[in-house]
Amino acid sequence: MFGDNLDRIVKAIEKNYEADEIFFTKPGLRFPSRTAIKNVIKMTRRVLFPGYFGDEMLSPKTSPSYFIGELLIQIERELREQIVIALTYTDDAHDRTLDIGECGECAPAHISARAAEVCTRFFDELPSIQRILLTDVQALYDGDPAAASKEEVIFSYPGLYAIYVYRLAHVLYEMDVPIIPRIMTELAHAGTGIDIGAGAQIGEYFFIDHGTGVVIGETTNIGDHVKLYQGVTLGALSTRGGQRLAGVKRHPTIEDNVTVYSNASILGGDTVIGEGSVIAGSAFVTFSVPPHSRVAVKEQEVTVLGPTERG
Repeated sequence: MFGDNLDRIVKAIEKNYEADEIFFTKPGLRFPSRTAIKNVIKMTRRVLFPGYFGDEMLSPKTSPSYFIGELLIQIERELREQIVIALTYTDDAHDRTLDIGECGECAPAHISARAAEVCTRFFDELPSIQRILLTDVQALYDGDPAAASKEEVIFSYPGLYAIYVYRLAHVLYEMDVPIIPRIMTELAHAGTGIDIGAGAQIGEYFFIDHGTGVVIGETTNIGDHVKLYQGVTLGALSTRGGQRLAGVKRHPTIEDNVTVYSNASILGGDTVIGEGSVIAGSAFVTFSVPPHSRVAVKEQEVTVLGPTERG
């Protein structure tokens, strides 16, 4: 019976709490809040694309300054708190003699200063992020005849949402903020089926159509005006090296004006797809391709059935 075994089960689980991965018994350690980070993503999207994702009613006759400033203050407060938690979590930043959890927003001076610095740089980057996102909107609109308007792209397209979250996460990744960039991109992955590593370098006018199943590895380099379709993988040849491969370029480089059609896989850190090339659907590429090339699988054969073979 369950009741007879309860004490034994409780003690066994409690013993497992001694593992480093369990925070419950470690004063001062908390994980960043997925809910708070999701809220940062939502509020920032309202700033960058006002009128689409909130109830604000802005017009050319009204100054948006108050709207922008008020939201940025809220975002900064929430983001800074999560950055403090993330920095406290890391071994190199955390003084385990301090119980951060019991002193509210109290944190060691070096963590508070670092969080403030990260926030300053992050918000300085927002105008640039917004400008690049508008090029992504243009690329999606130009590349999809089914798009009725750029407004529809902004409001509805999962590809743009995944790119948007990646561009926020990438700024934090570049500043060595732990955990939060991963949480951001995984939230987008869960919502769209598009998995973009926060460390990837992605240029302007980036196009992901349909998007489901797209995977872009952490060390991928992507140029300008690149188009990817559903099911594309830009991945590593092998990850059997585990943590020894951390920081090593293991994902491909895709140069400007490349198109990669659905379900193609391009693998390897030394693999370079030259400018202007086209990778056909379902291709498996582990080698570099010169500029203006076409990589295709064997042409499909078409056989016309005879009268006796037709179902």
